[in-house]
Amino acid sequence: MSYGRFLLKRGLQGIVVVWGVVTIVFMLRFITPGNAVDAVAPLDASPELRERIAEELGLDQPLYVQYLDYLWELLNGDMGYSYISGIEASSMVFSKLPATVELAVASSIIAIGLSIPLGVISATRRHEPADYAATTFSLVGISTPNFWLGIMLILLLSVQFGIFPTSGRAFGFVQAFRITANQGLGAGADAFYQWLRFITLPAVTLGTYFTALITRLTRSGMLEELGQSYVRATRAKGLPESLVRYKHALRNTLIPVITVLGLQLGTLIGGAVITESVFSWPGLGTTLINAINARDWPILQATLVVIGTGFVIVNLVVDAIYAYLDPQVVAE
Repeated sequence: MSYGRFLLKRGLQGIVVVWGVVTIVFMLRFITPGNAVDAVAPLDASPELRERIAEELGLDQPLYVQYLDYLWELLNGDMGYSYISGIEASSMVFSKLPATVELAVASSIIAIGLSIPLGVISATRRHEPADYAATTFSLVGISTPNFWLGIMLILLLSVQFGIFPTSGRAFGFVQAFRITANQGLGAGADAFYQWLRFITLPAVTLGTYFTALITRLTRSGMLEELGQSYVRATRAKGLPESLVRYKHALRNTLIPVITVLGLQLGTLIGGAVITESVFSWPGLGTTLINAINARDWPILQATLVVIGTGFVIVNLVVDAIYAYLDPQVVAE
């Protein structure tokens, strides 16, 4: 199979997955308790008013007609109108998406910057204090719930020492860059400093499990590669140990790590709900929680569709990179 056919196959599979996500999201409105009209209509609404609201929402149509209308509207970029929030669902969701992506990327950068060096050190210094420290960190990181870690960081670093803000987001990375471009380096440096102060705790909280997971994966991969015959052959040729470890062993170790990195990035985008709630981060997670509490179905459905589609897109990119790095995947 050629690389192009492989990408086409994965793309078609991704479309099917997105269709499945959209279908499940659509059906949620009908399998959950309550009525969408109840969330919109006043408490003292007359039966005539309730019928008119149901007609405006299209709820008086057969289920298959509502489903086809929903699919057609999504294909045309219309995710519905929120009568509770008084705004187009797409406008609300896409205005919150940059904050979630920003948090996921920052968490990934922290995780990658810490986990791969820790995994390499742990593997190359096996049964030494550095190995025990890295292994203990990964065990604690995987076992610690995000919401508990976030609360502890707020109590210690925000409330106790006042180093970081407790919650919120002053502005995003793009806004900080614009401040630098428009007002000069002085104002830009202050803007980036404020951006870092607000994003550090949420990013560390969200990325801790990610860091621990990649550390363990890198360690196990490095130990496996260092025991391969080609490593012994390169050592027998007299190559420096640093070249053996980092050019040969680590390079082969990173192939499965890249896959997990991509999958976890998609998980971070969808799994930031708890972290965003703890830190009042104005992203998709907070929007999703607010929509659930208010039974705001257009916002809820639009948020889930965007999260699901983002996860699929990230997986497609990872598959493309993985197939490029390891052509055997395409041959299979």
